[in-house]
Amino acid sequence: MKKIVVLTGAGVSAESGLRTFRDSDGLWEGYDIQEVATPQAWQRNPQLVQDFYNMRRKDAMNAKPNAAHYALAVLEEQYEVTIITQNIDDLHERAGSTNVIHLHGIITRAQSSLNAALTYPMEGWELKMGEVCELGSQLRAHVVWFGEDVPMIEPSMRVCQQADIFILVGSSLAVYPAAGLINYVPNNVPKYIVDPNIPDINRLNNMIKIEEKATIGVPELVRRLMES
Repeated sequence: MKKIVVLTGAGVSAESGLRTFRDSDGLWEGYDIQEVATPQAWQRNPQLVQDFYNMRRKDAMNAKPNAAHYALAVLEEQYEVTIITQNIDDLHERAGSTNVIHLHGIITRAQSSLNAALTYPMEGWELKMGEVCELGSQLRAHVVWFGEDVPMIEPSMRVCQQADIFILVGSSLAVYPAAGLINYVPNNVPKYIVDPNIPDINRLNNMIKIEEKATIGVPELVRRLMES
């Protein structure tokens, strides 16, 4: 089976109603990201940060996968598919994708504030102050904050190096190190870019641009790949 590697960004989740801090006002649901998405913010006001991610978790749990999520899951019928996502929701999994790497964590899990490798599944949307990990430290959202390491970046680089087909969906390639992953895809590999605003990556070879939003462009591309 040919290997397809898909890198998805905020544009996929946005069509399910989930906003991101890359929206036009520069805020994430009205919050400055420095106040809710950094280790320093957690040290200053852990209750605020916890409340913020509780609301994001509630939003994510209420959101539904869209046509792009479902179409990518269909690819597994004929290809070996790995989805690398910058999104912290679980919409890819809920649509049926079975091999998903979450670069920035996943909000449906809790994480030790002492050891990031200790993570726990969550049932509901609320994580309360006073809930602790096995080391006795406060649990927080399993999300990579600005200024923290991205532990899944190296496995993602290796996956990109092995791609036979690469697909980029709904990402402006503005957030590093995720934006650099496309540079690990071999030159001769076809690279499909699905976005209403194609990022400026003309330096790369074998690019096929589909200038559509994810819910239109991804099903169209999947049909093409399934028929080829």
